[in-house]
Amino acid sequence: MFKQYFKIIFFIFINSLIFPYSLKVLAIETNLKQENSCPTDLEILTNQLLIDLPDYANRVIQRSRRLDREIDLYSTVIVAGKPEFEPLELPNFEYTPFSTEQPEQVFFTTLERSYEKDRIVETQTYHWLFLTRTIQGWQTVMMYSQTGSNSNNSLLSPPWESSNSAIGQGVNLWLRDCNSN
Repeated sequence: MFKQYFKIIFFIFINSLIFPYSLKVLAIETNLKQENSCPTDLEILTNQLLIDLPDYANRVIQRSRRLDREIDLYSTVIVAGKPEFEPLELPNFEYTPFSTEQPEQVFFTTLERSYEKDRIVETQTYHWLFLTRTIQGWQTVMMYSQTGSNSNNSLLSPPWESSNSAIGQGVNLWLRDCNSN
């Protein structure tokens, strides 16, 4: 037993003298892999997501634009923020639940800007995002959004299922990139 252990230690020592660069590269790659992994903590994950979300959503918006239109109206996501993590109580409408684990709930807002003729229109949108942790990493379950304007006296729109909206697709793309690390 001692001989095998000694052989392994001796082999590593000799290789580190002969090939020190390869061991450094291996150590650096290992550290980078650990640092870039998707966070398991929901608050850390959400804060990182909200920093990058405007860029991801704006890329989705730009890809979906139809440039052959005479009038080109589109919005730009300026900022995403104000995460809230206090979940709402969800009713169980299933006869027999397939899982006792509830999805994680995150509430956040986005500020969007669009240009209409001679004026700038800013819209604040409220999002209710449901996430779950799977073997592949974090996944979106669904997302609801509600739109208001930046003024205090405006009415909110009714909530709509927004998983396929620019924000929803931006979240999914960000999670894909985060989970691939």
